[in-house]
Amino acid sequence: MTANPDAPLGAPVNRDANRRQVLYWRLLARLFDPEEQPALEAASVAVVDDLGLPAALLDPSVSVDTVVQRFPDLAGELTGLLTPPEAERPAGDDPPAGAAEVRRAALVSKLLLNVFATGGGSVSATQLARWQSDAGWFERALGCEPGELRRQAGNGRDGGGLGGVLAGLEGDLVRRMHLREVLADPKLAARLTPSMSLIEQLLRDKSNLSGVALANAKALIRRYVDEVAEVLRTQVEQTSVGAIDRSVPPKRVFRNLDLDRTIWKNLTNWSPEDQRLYVDRLFYRQTARRTTPARLIVVVDQSGSMVDSMVNCTILASIFAGLPKVDVHLIAYDTRALDLTPWVHDPFEVLLRTKLGGGNDGPVAMAMARPKITEPRNTVLVWISDFYEFDRSQPLFDGIEAVHRSGVKFIPVGSVNSSGTQIVNPWFRQRFKDLGTPVISGHIRKLVFELKNFLT
Repeated sequence: MTANPDAPLGAPVNRDANRRQVLYWRLLARLFDPEEQPALEAASVAVVDDLGLPAALLDPSVSVDTVVQRFPDLAGELTGLLTPPEAERPAGDDPPAGAAEVRRAALVSKLLLNVFATGGGSVSATQLARWQSDAGWFERALGCEPGELRRQAGNGRDGGGLGGVLAGLEGDLVRRMHLREVLADPKLAARLTPSMSLIEQLLRDKSNLSGVALANAKALIRRYVDEVAEVLRTQVEQTSVGAIDRSVPPKRVFRNLDLDRTIWKNLTNWSPEDQRLYVDRLFYRQTARRTTPARLIVVVDQSGSMVDSMVNCTILASIFAGLPKVDVHLIAYDTRALDLTPWVHDPFEVLLRTKLGGGNDGPVAMAMARPKITEPRNTVLVWISDFYEFDRSQPLFDGIEAVHRSGVKFIPVGSVNSSGTQIVNPWFRQRFKDLGTPVISGHIRKLVFELKNFLT
């Protein structure tokens, strides 16, 4: 290590560059090894002291909240700290290494160390609360509201970016602590960010919860369901397929106003004296699309490997159940099948009735689904699973093949999540391809399009 903040240098800018280097080397050392390295620690303390910053910035056990409470002026510096500068530097230019950049390096190091150095072992409720607070400051530094990036990751809008990393870290901390202890504290439970990993734990443990803990668990599940439903509902509305139904009068609302046609039809009302166009009739676009009464049967594998799909498909089914002329049925299965159709309009209630885990017995679910098929050519059967069966692969495939050949639109899906990843039994994957019904991409937007293409 050659950076020495006290070494005599020929130019101040070189001294500042070295001081900044000291801080970042110290950050990397602490991220990969929690043990202090005396030389780096001593040099960093000297840099921070010379900048007039508190030594607490170097202590990962001190929360950002505590630092800001003691030194309120730092709140303004931390907010937006990691947002891009207003003026872009020319490509290839190094950032300025003045005292301001050294100060920025000290503040950035504090945020990164407190958020990303989560250590190992068990986690207390206090530690989780402190990490959530520090993560909130990190999000502020990125120009977001506290919790915003984690919420986006939870409902699929983050796209696997930094929000996904933060949500993953929070999920790991939750797994390493006693979740029931958090749920029993309303204030701490309210600070939890709903995520797929957290929802999975709540669903698995709900039978062991009661009183305040159970109420808080339900509130978290409800929050997650509502946030994901908002995203999926937008995707369903934006996926426009089907022919315009000219027999349905257009809705006379502003968003349907046809400005071009309105102007054209009213050109005879142009007044040269006033230089104005007087409009005596408005024209609107027709947006209603032809729909065919259809039955949608969704069969979801609720075994332990398919939790993400279970949650997403439950919410998606409820959205399609709200469309006109669509009769939606929902079946969940592992080694037994459960008809959840009576609650399909309320995904929250559906999830509370599921019991995650167990193995796969597809023929049991098929036996429940087949009686629901009354008009094959007017029915779509969506089957979400990894198709790893308990030595009953051939019976399940035989049932699927028979249903498909009867005229049912069969859509096999490997998984339904925001990332698009999927794992499917190769035996089934090849046979579905030969059948002309290949497993579609696991991304939920793909399934939304496939369903709307059939139903409208």
